[in-house]
Amino acid sequence: MKTYRPPPDKSITLRALLLGAIAEGRTAIKNPLFCGDTRAAISCLKTLGVRFEMPKERIIVEGRGLRGLKPPRRALDAREAGTVGRMLAGLMAGQVFPSTITGAASLRRRPMDRVAEPLARMGARIRTRRGGLPIGIKPAALKGVHYSMPVASAQVKSALLLAGLYARAPRR
Repeated sequence: MKTYRPPPDKSITLRALLLGAIAEGRTAIKNPLFCGDTRAAISCLKTLGVRFEMPKERIIVEGRGLRGLKPPRRALDAREAGTVGRMLAGLMAGQVFPSTITGAASLRRRPMDRVAEPLARMGARIRTRRGGLPIGIKPAALKGVHYSMPVASAQVKSALLLAGLYARAPRR
């Protein structure tokens, strides 16, 4: 029997970090990709009270549970990581405290309305600055929606799935 070990992957690592943060207990991410985006996500999650251990070739996330994140004392800085900024918007839309997501100047010029608009349809109280960062999010009751994306985006899909964890079912 052969074992295949895929190379580290940024997209999988980032999603595992976010899901691990809201899971109950410890999550071990084996063979993660360590890069600027990973460091930005870890920094944002630490601001929300998530703890990490980083033994060789692993990241251990101490999950806080779906409702266990702590209110941030400062803006969540996605640095230059658009994936982190967009997916964090979905995660933060379901929280019971306000938050702001910001980033480096290069990221603040990138579009964020494509994630803010469907989150607003879910009931999120979310505001961008001229369609970009910073994004301000206030507590709101989210509801499930039927949404057809005008442009395919794994980042937007992930943000909506994260927000959906906090949503009530849509009306039929």
